[in-house]
Amino acid sequence: MDAFNTFIHMGGYASYVWSSYAIALLAYGLSIVLPLIEKRRMEKRIRGIIQNEQSATSE
Repeated sequence: MDAFNTFIHMGGYASYVWSSYAIALLAYGLSIVLPLIEKRRMEKRIRGIIQNEQSATSE
């Protein structure tokens, strides 16, 4: 257990190490989530444009 506590405390640099891990994980998460959100938004916009064009040509 003492080795685990030593690992967790990182020789006194735990706040820097663990916060850098948290920031990196946040960046990785955002780099996955934000493009997916943008893709859905773009698909919805394209579907709307196609529907508008189809309704305009059928009139």
